[in-house]
Amino acid sequence: MLNLNKRLRMPSAFTILFLLIILVAILTWIVPAGQYETTKAGNIIAGTYQSRSSTPQGLWNIFEAPINGMVGTKTTEGAISVSLFIMVIGGFLGVTTKTRMLDDGIGSVVKKYAGREKILIPFLMILFAIGGSTFGMGEETIAFVPILVPIMVRVGYDSITAISISLIGSQVGCMASTVNPFATGVASETIHISPGEGIIPRLIFLVLTVIIAIIYVMHYAIKVKEDPSKSVVFERRQHDLKEFANSDHEIVESLSKRQKRVLVAFLLIFVVMICSLVPWTSLNKNFTFFVDFTHWITNVPFLGAFIGKSLVPLGNWYFTEITTLFLIGSVLIMYIFHMSETDFINSFMGGMSDLLNVAIIVAVARGIQVVMNDGNITATVLHAGETGLHGLSASLFIVLTYIFYIPMSFLIPSSSGLAAATMGIMGPLGRFSGVSGSLVVTAYQSASGFVNLITPTSAIVMGSLAVAHINIVTWIKYVSKLMLILFVFTIIFLVICSIFKF
Repeated sequence: MLNLNKRLRMPSAFTILFLLIILVAILTWIVPAGQYETTKAGNIIAGTYQSRSSTPQGLWNIFEAPINGMVGTKTTEGAISVSLFIMVIGGFLGVTTKTRMLDDGIGSVVKKYAGREKILIPFLMILFAIGGSTFGMGEETIAFVPILVPIMVRVGYDSITAISISLIGSQVGCMASTVNPFATGVASETIHISPGEGIIPRLIFLVLTVIIAIIYVMHYAIKVKEDPSKSVVFERRQHDLKEFANSDHEIVESLSKRQKRVLVAFLLIFVVMICSLVPWTSLNKNFTFFVDFTHWITNVPFLGAFIGKSLVPLGNWYFTEITTLFLIGSVLIMYIFHMSETDFINSFMGGMSDLLNVAIIVAVARGIQVVMNDGNITATVLHAGETGLHGLSASLFIVLTYIFYIPMSFLIPSSSGLAAATMGIMGPLGRFSGVSGSLVVTAYQSASGFVNLITPTSAIVMGSLAVAHINIVTWIKYVSKLMLILFVFTIIFLVICSIFKF
């Protein structure tokens, strides 16, 4: 008998992206070729489209596309800088994970607030949201489900409340990413803007969406505590009490001195990264502190040469600089924690290998752009968009962009792959309607994070639900009202940003 599960299995992101490369290559034989004039910065000049001779892409070009997607061509910048950044930040997180600072830190917070779980819900959701917004915290949250479920059930809440703290908290953070390298970083690099562009409205969006999520979860938790039968998983209450009460997860009282130092270093690294990506002089032309300080310190005799004359002022960093920052951060944590050289290398390389698939997905996705550019149909597609968008307001365009990315996030479940595959088209289209590239990035990652709350192709969703024995249908039923609220609020926020040119 045919196995229905195998027959309906969703292909991987690699397969989907490679099929798209094949489709685009076929289109180069059909779609007329063309080109735009560009500025010195490489931006397309509207109204300058001209037809040109076609350059159809063949079988060799299809298989060569992912390679060129990584190393780059004359017409398409390679993804090597962002792919290397993804792997290095994976190494950094691998070293940090080895110290158990994050696990023990959140575990100690849970233990400290035992008996005051009502305060624990918003506090932990904020922590998970910050993690999602800054370094794309996702699968790591699954480990906290067995810790949170028994605590929440014992005090009168339920397993849904426990899942909400980690899953909704982290994914709302990803939805409102500020400097998340896998969403904001890849998308910004694809359209050649700094990940720091648009960070102020994204911070506002993060605060507001986290508040909405906390209110939603708190309202449900209080309702369940007052009447346990209102729980959508009430029938599992006794099972959860028995199963998770015997959990062998050890929770420490507090972080060790070394772990506290690692926490300080960890936070400092992200503070420096955020400061390095904020375009300070663009926000205020008189704010030249970082430029002046860098100029001064690099010109101090011996000290300047020792630090490095090529040091770039904070506010002007890009992927080379922030990749270097996380490499330095990894070594710093190694020394702070007194980690052996063997443990450091194994942890760093293990962390890199964990994100190798993400790094390669970015290159494969960039291969789509390679085929389009080498086949000279990118300009034709943009010209069709320019013609179709003529007279379309910025507000309507950004709403349509957000809606477009929701089904695309289901089709391509990798946020990095989705950004690399589509932002090369959506970014320039936004300019035709007067929408900044940073706002297009915000619309994309809002849709991607939105879908990540329920998609059955997400390891975060399915892993968390599996640990807590919650059916995906039950979860969708519970979270559907929140998603409707977030959907409407996101559209309103994007429209306001487009009107005031944030």
